[in-house]
Amino acid sequence: MGQETPVRVLVVEDDASTAAGIVRGLRGAGLDVDLSTNGVDGARRMLADKYDIVVLDLMLPEASGFEVLERVRHRAPVPVIVLTARTDLPDRLRAFELGAADFVTKPFWIEELVARIRSRLRLADEQPKRVVRWMGVALDLDARTAIVEGRLAALTPTEFAVLAFLVERRGRAVSRAVLAEQALASLEEPDARTVDSHVARLRKKLGPGAPAIATVWGIGYRFEVAGEQGAGEGT
Repeated sequence: MGQETPVRVLVVEDDASTAAGIVRGLRGAGLDVDLSTNGVDGARRMLADKYDIVVLDLMLPEASGFEVLERVRHRAPVPVIVLTARTDLPDRLRAFELGAADFVTKPFWIEELVARIRSRLRLADEQPKRVVRWMGVALDLDARTAIVEGRLAALTPTEFAVLAFLVERRGRAVSRAVLAEQALASLEEPDARTVDSHVARLRKKLGPGAPAIATVWGIGYRFEVAGEQGAGEGT
């Protein structure tokens, strides 16, 4: 993680005193911290914005931490550290089954939380990047960026979500309903027209030299694999 860019952390915690202590401690360690106080908003931010790591409570209003993990599973690659007063083994196992990267119980030392955050980020940096290249386009599924002919494409978070969802299922037809429900879950009441408008903008931004998103009539869309040059390779 480069020193020029501060690590971005999302803290999802509804207890005001606990949240204030976490935010103060993480900022004191040089991290860039945002706070969300309920599960619905936390999931929305995880899907719509780019964070390096998330600290997530389990007992949250509007949607529990377990529900947050379920909503963002397979759609937000950010590592999640569960921070909770719940200590039962079934809770730990369920959190890990839903994709949590770590589990910390309250009460806790802020120094330990900072150390766990830095440890998880080091592990993420050591893992090979998931990059798909085709016809002048390089899509980094972890960094959530698209490079087109050497330039960074100005994709919105939801546009990237649609593209990444198709790329990860390349060669398979994906219905508009599935794209609306899975890739555009951060939007309010997405429908087929919303999906179509996102695909239209993607095709325009990717350019005519990268006709990778094919229309499957009566179903939805498919990411073509014919032009793919490589996947899972680091840059």
